[in-house]
Amino acid sequence: MSRLVVVSNRVADLESGAQSGGLAVAVSSMLEETGGLWFGWDGNIVDDDADRAPTVVKHNRATVATIPLSRHEYESYYLGYSNKVLWPSFHYRLGLLDYESSFIEGYRRVNAMLADHLAKMIMPSDLVWIHDYHLIPLAAELRIRGVKSRIGFFLHIPFPPPDVVVAVPDHAWLIESLFAYDVVGFQTASDATNFQRYVLEQADGVMKAGGQISAFGRSIVVRHFPIGIDVDAIKNMAHTPEADASIKLLAQRTLNRAQIIGVDRLDYTKGLPDRFRAFRRLLELYPEHMKRVILMQIAPPTREEVAAYVEIREELEGLSGNINGEFGDFDWTPLRYIHRSIPRDILAALFRGSKAGLVTPLRDGMNLVAKEYIAAQDDDDPGVLILSRFAGAAEDLEEALIVNPYDTDDVATAMQRALKMPVGERVERHRALLERVRARDVTHWREQFLAALSNSQQRYAA
Repeated sequence: MSRLVVVSNRVADLESGAQSGGLAVAVSSMLEETGGLWFGWDGNIVDDDADRAPTVVKHNRATVATIPLSRHEYESYYLGYSNKVLWPSFHYRLGLLDYESSFIEGYRRVNAMLADHLAKMIMPSDLVWIHDYHLIPLAAELRIRGVKSRIGFFLHIPFPPPDVVVAVPDHAWLIESLFAYDVVGFQTASDATNFQRYVLEQADGVMKAGGQISAFGRSIVVRHFPIGIDVDAIKNMAHTPEADASIKLLAQRTLNRAQIIGVDRLDYTKGLPDRFRAFRRLLELYPEHMKRVILMQIAPPTREEVAAYVEIREELEGLSGNINGEFGDFDWTPLRYIHRSIPRDILAALFRGSKAGLVTPLRDGMNLVAKEYIAAQDDDDPGVLILSRFAGAAEDLEEALIVNPYDTDDVATAMQRALKMPVGERVERHRALLERVRARDVTHWREQFLAALSNSQQRYAA
């Protein structure tokens, strides 16, 4: 059986178990079960002349190999090209694209440096699975260094239409780099279609049978593999005695008021200011909810060195203060805004104790919070998921209340519908949603991608 080598920008601490993102949770559980190697940045920043040898640690069946970045690499590769160019562009936000020539140089240099170290650890029989936009050219760098293993790539964020991609500096080189992979996976069918359109329109590509597309003298498999969650893990966390006690305490503190919950990283793609305005609109349109409903928004910090994130934090703090000042009373704070990370078991209990889950990104690759909210609910008295049509999850979770996050009245009306929905309809919708989430859980995602990679033609065999 082939060994699995997983590569991602950040590597989670398996020893502490403190994985927070969807990728970290999926990869850590996968490697603990199957064994293999996880390689990437350790999150540390060192001097340019510091020792750069990877640190290798064994944890049960998994081996973790990590390497630090220099300050210059961090600023050009991570903050620069990855998060000031690719992140806004791939989320359709060209107005926030901030490019400098040093960014692409740093992006290329870090991927080359990572390939230098990783190539020495890879065996010909390995399956190599590279993740996300930070590492698009890594396979091409590995091929230059003689790696002939099957290599797959999965993009965790959206892939935009060709007329957006062409605005990305060095987009032609970037897309050609993807043809060094054997399998390229996307979250949704529309993302895969956008990639195929770019190749056909901009690179004279040719579609072939079996999901293959040819360009640049090579053929690769292109498919969508929607990422999922560990349903039972979330469900179990939400139904422990500790979770029961947390929900009871929450009900006491809120005087049994209905709670709507949102959980998102503090990011301009998540539509948080629009969400706050929609909640204000709910109170304006439906004054019967005065003192009877609370919006709890949990928004952990992220990429705080980027100016756009400082601006959105200030905007949210201003909006929450304005809403609470306009509508609140001595015994009712309508909007509770929490700007820090919350442990996953506490989140699961909060999901279960909330009448509605508000997941309204302006654009998202998948959004696993939507699926976690579904998994955490009581089967006989579930809450209602309100979901943006621009989240990848909306392609599958059609029994949610699908909304346009740019339309505050649409979102406010959906909140009203969720709060008033009869238990019979809630149970019926939840049953269908949970069945969909189970059918495409994290194990299904992993097995489907690795099967496609294992079955791909090994074009680089000796």
